[in-house]
Amino acid sequence: MDSNQDTLLFRFASKSLKYFLMVLFGIAIAYVLSSGLGILQIIPILLYLLQEVLLPLGIILLCLITTAVIIESLR
Repeated sequence: MDSNQDTLLFRFASKSLKYFLMVLFGIAIAYVLSSGLGILQIIPILLYLLQEVLLPLGIILLCLITTAVIIESLR
């Protein structure tokens, strides 16, 4: 294995971060559009999704990225 290649953990962490940020961006767009168009029924659903699903996933992703960075720095 070449020393310039990224590990599988680092690639997985960076891909996961990309899709996590894309989901957050989509939720932000849905929030702005729903409040701008007056469709306020979707806002509690978005807030529940953020609190119950994305917050724990974000914490797990943060730990995963930290682990990947530490492992890459030790290589």
